[in-house]
Amino acid sequence: MEQFTKVTGIIAPMDRPNVDTDAIIPKQYLKSIKRSGFGPNAFDDWRYLDPGAPDIDNSTRRINPDFILNKSPYNKARILIARENFGCGSSREHAVWALEDFGFRAVIAPSFADIFFNNSFKNGLLPIVLDAELVDGIFTRVENQPGYELTVDLQKQKIITEEGEEYPFAVDAFRKHCLLNGLDDISLTLQHTEEIKAYEEKTKQSAPWLF
Repeated sequence: MEQFTKVTGIIAPMDRPNVDTDAIIPKQYLKSIKRSGFGPNAFDDWRYLDPGAPDIDNSTRRINPDFILNKSPYNKARILIARENFGCGSSREHAVWALEDFGFRAVIAPSFADIFFNNSFKNGLLPIVLDAELVDGIFTRVENQPGYELTVDLQKQKIITEEGEEYPFAVDAFRKHCLLNGLDDISLTLQHTEEIKAYEEKTKQSAPWLF
């Protein structure tokens, strides 16, 4: 997966609580497990005025002009800010894949659903839990200044505003290590390739019938 060290970019506001995974990527798009190509269907039901399906050319669909991510400059945002319980609902990794494919590298919210929170780290998306009052302040700045940017520095564990203010955030040390080095579960396993090979060779001698 892609490394995460520091990201500076436009922040897009999603000013609603309890955004669930079916809203992030509807169920009809869950057939594919390629991890890519889901960006055009992120927030599909809110983003388009016409019903969507995997075999439909999205360029032929009518765009919802009122949806925030269809508006400039938010259609080029790198950071999403939301309200409490973001990512609730079913445990689909596709929700994280869709956000990443849209272009997001981090999501800031007062709280996240547990499964979405865990899936994010495993797929290179950084979920940041920030105090609700600080989240309110960022929403206000974005409202007053469309195109407002933040910097997320994972190494220092800080969000840095355009004005130079710094908001520290907590992150598990192991998860931080994995994000900084671009290590997903498969990459972590492959770090032990030689040990795995040695174990297999030893097992072939002691239990050949297994092979």
